[in-house]
Amino acid sequence: MSQRTLNSLFNPKSIAIIGASNADRKAGNVIMKNLLAGGFSGPIMPVTPKYQAVQGVLAYQNIEALPLIPDLAVICTAAHRVPAIVETLAQFGCKVAIINASGMAQEIDSSGIDCLTQAKQYAKKYGMRLLGPNSLGMILPTLGLNASLAHTSALSGKIAFVSQSAAICTTVLDWANNKGIGFSSFISLGDATDIDFDELLDYLGRDSKTSAIMLYIDSINEKRHFLSAARAAARNKPILVIKSGRSVEGTTAAKLHTGGVVGNDAVYEAAFRRAGMLRVNDLIELFAAVETLAHSSALQGERLAIMTNGGGPAVLALDELMLGGGKSSELDTQTYDKLNALLPSTWSGQNPIDIGGDADANRYTAALKILMDSDIADAILVLHSPSAIGDSVDIAKAMSAMISTHPNRNRVNILTNWSGEDSSYLARKHFNQAGIPTYRTPEGAVGAFMHMVEYRRNQKLLQEVPQSIPVDIPTDSQRARGLLQKAHGAGKRILETHEASQILHAYGLKTIDTHFADNTEAAVAIANRIGYPVAIKVQSPDIHHKSDVHGVMLNLANAEEVASATDRIIDRVKGLNEHARIEGVIVQKMALTAGAQEIRVAVINDPVFGPAILLGEGGSEWEPTKDAAVALPPLNMTLARYMVIQALKTNKLKDRHLPLGLDMHSLCVMLTQLSHLVIDCPEIASLDLNPVLCAGVDVTLLDVNIQLHDCLEENNNRLAIQPYPKELEQHAVLKNGDPIMLRPILPEDEPKHLAFDNSLSDEDRYKRYFGVRSKMTHEEMAVLTQIDYAREMAFIATAKQDDGDEITLGAIRASIDPDNTEAEFAMAVRSDHQGQGLGRLLLEKLIAYYKQNDTERLSGFTMFENRSMASLAKRLGFTVTFDMEEQLIRMDMDLKQ
Repeated sequence: MSQRTLNSLFNPKSIAIIGASNADRKAGNVIMKNLLAGGFSGPIMPVTPKYQAVQGVLAYQNIEALPLIPDLAVICTAAHRVPAIVETLAQFGCKVAIINASGMAQEIDSSGIDCLTQAKQYAKKYGMRLLGPNSLGMILPTLGLNASLAHTSALSGKIAFVSQSAAICTTVLDWANNKGIGFSSFISLGDATDIDFDELLDYLGRDSKTSAIMLYIDSINEKRHFLSAARAAARNKPILVIKSGRSVEGTTAAKLHTGGVVGNDAVYEAAFRRAGMLRVNDLIELFAAVETLAHSSALQGERLAIMTNGGGPAVLALDELMLGGGKSSELDTQTYDKLNALLPSTWSGQNPIDIGGDADANRYTAALKILMDSDIADAILVLHSPSAIGDSVDIAKAMSAMISTHPNRNRVNILTNWSGEDSSYLARKHFNQAGIPTYRTPEGAVGAFMHMVEYRRNQKLLQEVPQSIPVDIPTDSQRARGLLQKAHGAGKRILETHEASQILHAYGLKTIDTHFADNTEAAVAIANRIGYPVAIKVQSPDIHHKSDVHGVMLNLANAEEVASATDRIIDRVKGLNEHARIEGVIVQKMALTAGAQEIRVAVINDPVFGPAILLGEGGSEWEPTKDAAVALPPLNMTLARYMVIQALKTNKLKDRHLPLGLDMHSLCVMLTQLSHLVIDCPEIASLDLNPVLCAGVDVTLLDVNIQLHDCLEENNNRLAIQPYPKELEQHAVLKNGDPIMLRPILPEDEPKHLAFDNSLSDEDRYKRYFGVRSKMTHEEMAVLTQIDYAREMAFIATAKQDDGDEITLGAIRASIDPDNTEAEFAMAVRSDHQGQGLGRLLLEKLIAYYKQNDTERLSGFTMFENRSMASLAKRLGFTVTFDMEEQLIRMDMDLKQ
């Protein structure tokens, strides 16, 4: 991947159109017309042997005849001709090509290789990038560039739109032009065979011309690259995503559309949420959200005030707000008094603020000014229903003029809903032109506001510091993996409770006392040994849900009952399923269920995102999309808590408020430990804990089913999000003999890292931050401790104090460019621990890490005053140069030598 070649896509100086045409309805004709109409300032060079000129522009017979190497080529030919064109363009030195043709994967040449594979091979060989095939093209309004097959161009704005569907592109374009909403870039990915969402997100996340990003997704190819790029971009700007295939049928259609892998929609939802993106469910929601993004400032809070000239629409808006989990503003005394003095005595006296059906432009404007002057709301929704008294356009104009000059216009977001059609159309058009979000319905306006709220909540979640897991809970991966591999070697592919308990115990997960008996006498002997009451369950590899075949008997109080139950269960199951292999029965100590609640937890292996953790109600039948909250590992305590809250909020999990019911902390510990188990043990294909008994602080796994992969292969890429790299932990000793730990930073380190940063002397802070720097805020420190190990690394040195508490002594961090070409580092050591060799240990560790990571270069800067840092770098093999103009010392190391 190369972000540098993407510069040629986003900033081309010259364009060649291969297959340009004067014939109507040909792709080469539409592209030429759009390019010429857009006002692109660079050379536009048609390539075709058929014409001397295309659209009045001199044409070239072939690619080799071009007077200069184009930055961007648009290939408008049939699929079978594309590979040869790609090869010639790439050899010629062109950096990026857009391919319009569809069906390339189905076109097979005489050697049996499809056209798509050939084109990709040629492009890769010569370092050229491809957008498409099956791409509508792209529009960059700021450059006057319309290299697309779209029927219209795009207005200039601050939103980037990237879509896998050409039809969605043209629909969004039509709507946006009608609304006066513009774009920084408008890109049709097509089949995304080369340039994909991840690279575009990396570029757009850094693009100063883009303030928000919208994605239309059919399927994801590179899960880890996609989520890493999305998480990085979403920290800086909102990302809205509409994903097709919410139903099983829709998913199948999406697969046919793009040829991508079909994944579970609920897992996609979890992935989007984890990355800090906002999902919208349909085009209407997408349009409403775009409207908000185009014209709104970031929310300062969540309180919404509603102002209206009619009660009904305001009630609809308030219902939508409260049912969606929003917050309604409350009037303070001062604001109430001001409104009371202005409005008729019949006004509502509370939020929603009903200013009367006869409200004119003056009343609307004065009431809105009072609300904007106050501090009662973070956003105000102004509703208007058609009235014979107040002209809707006059009111819109008066309001817009007042809003544009109000000192709080960037602090308080204003949203409008002018209901109706003909009488309201001109007013809505005026709001569009004035840059004030406007919606056709009250519910649509509130829905758009709630997207802003959800984005704000997601950002706050990303900044939360996770609680540490209790230190006495084990994570013995060696023991668990040894047991799993032994079972696999013995031919086992399914492990039930009695076989899985020791594996689960290695992670502090509690199971009920469970044993296998192959006959009635053995069952009675086990029951006598473990004590009554017991449960008897049929054991068969062919029966997944024992209760469905009446293969479970509970509360057996003595040997006679156990013997009778065992015989009856085996006879009954044989009668219901004569082909089932019955190995024997499971004898289980009865759990004390009085006052406790049963839930279900599972791990599935999603074909797109890999392992995913599911949480819901107990029971034999569940559909993950409908019945479970879903989260991607790795989980920490904060993410586990968020998962439980999501499950409760969406009714996937019901808190029955039993005497010994759900304990949030204990449930989160269990989910976090389960996440560790899944991360550490690639042997596990899936896992079902049904039921799990929650009895306050006691969480017990009653019935366990672990499925193993047929083939045991180490697959470090199976997880969508790279987990904490425990293998990089290292013990070391300072010059004074003190033992320390060098390890990657964790989100839980935030409070101690803040204390470490505050402990630096003024001089050390000056050297570290290249100037005077005030103390870090919690939000800033959260960004530094919650890192994405797939694209950055921070190592810290910690030491145990006499009281057993851990203290941070030093830190080194480096972020890497998306091409894995260069990592830039910065380092700081606690002022009272300098001179002990700590800086050397940290820098050596970072060098070793990036060498192993196949990064090409490691570089860093330090101030002239920090000669000790420059000397250390020189001793470790860096090339040290002095930049007299910037007054900085530059340190560079070639990691490939």
